[in-house]
Amino acid sequence: MTDLDFDAYIPSIPDYPEPGVIFRDITPLFANADVLKAAIDTIAGHFQGQGITKVVGPEARGFLVGAPVAIVLGAGFIPARKPGKLPRKTISETYELEYGTDTIEIHADALEPGDKVLLVDDLIATGGTICAAAKLVEKTGASVAGFGCILELEFLNPRETLAKLGDFDVFSLVKSR
Repeated sequence: MTDLDFDAYIPSIPDYPEPGVIFRDITPLFANADVLKAAIDTIAGHFQGQGITKVVGPEARGFLVGAPVAIVLGAGFIPARKPGKLPRKTISETYELEYGTDTIEIHADALEPGDKVLLVDDLIATGGTICAAAKLVEKTGASVAGFGCILELEFLNPRETLAKLGDFDVFSLVKSR
């Protein structure tokens, strides 16, 4: 664990991508090798010793966080992708967005009963994407161990969405109010 102030590496950009929105930019955190390593180690460290066998990360920034967390945990990494991006048989989950729906997929044989899965993304906003990924995990018979992210947008109440799936450990480095 670290006493590093990760929030200092996530500037707020007002009026981006449109007026009234405050965008939290995690790219400076990614650009600093020491801070990125500390972020990955802290997320992985929180779940160390829990028997995680696989890490699932949603497209695309979930890959950037999930894959190195998987390496630290000694687990495999499973990408959750947009439809049509995976070459073998897939299973899919459609979820609600603010204005419509979206779908993510994993390979049908990516997980199996007995796998203990950590879901990791760069940020959790409303929780819709990561919940859809968790439902994919459950469809395979594997179990969800918890959720990890760099940034949680608390004001969008993602934990309420995640709680509908069950009582899971949700770990975030930075909580944005």
